[in-house]
Amino acid sequence: MRFTWASATHVGLVRAGNEDSVHPKTDGSVAEPVVIAVADGMGGAVAGEVASRVAIEAAVAADPAADLTPGERVRLGNEAVVRAVEDDYTLSGMGTTLTLGLFTPSGAAHIAHVGDSRMYLFRDGELRQLTRDHTLVADLVALGQITAEQAETHPRRNLVTRVIGAPDAEPDEFEVSLLPGDRVVICSDGLNSMLRDAEIAACLEEAESPSEAAWSLVEAANAAGGTDNTTVAVVDVSS
Repeated sequence: MRFTWASATHVGLVRAGNEDSVHPKTDGSVAEPVVIAVADGMGGAVAGEVASRVAIEAAVAADPAADLTPGERVRLGNEAVVRAVEDDYTLSGMGTTLTLGLFTPSGAAHIAHVGDSRMYLFRDGELRQLTRDHTLVADLVALGQITAEQAETHPRRNLVTRVIGAPDAEPDEFEVSLLPGDRVVICSDGLNSMLRDAEIAACLEEAESPSEAAWSLVEAANAAGGTDNTTVAVVDVSS
């Protein structure tokens, strides 16, 4: 399989700074292993920006062909953020989400995920969320205590229950088999908090390239209000 990717990030229309990070920052296309990741920092001032950058840099430092699972990469990112706080007390309380995919030529996406950034699979015109949000409202929906519709307006919908920067943070790990024609999206919640799944799917359907898709999604999120930073990585799969 060949993977062709592009990324886009924007501060949005409300925030003063961009606390998201993405890897790779440049577009590309390979028929060999590639790591794609998005992190959404939190912690106030510049701490969120530091957390997302430190986590991604540590997680992707090893070559994609290295004998590291995505889960091990995410744990390295977590350890780096914890150490950064230990070295500089002014960063205390910072954290970040981290959603990472290792795409391999065999046609598999090996995924590790902490937080409420998301990975979607767009196949044959249908959008499917692959990751599970580590949030209070996602837990309540899973328990049947509220509906997915109620979760969208719940007053504590932004409360993340698992975050990189906590010593005991453990990623969800799973694998997805990919097919030629698939389009994979990794995004910060600045995208899905602004756009419903049907709107995300429409952008993906209309865009001819990963770059067009990524920027179309960012622009749509801003058009819908842009209340948060929005970062998107789009990966197209071909034979």
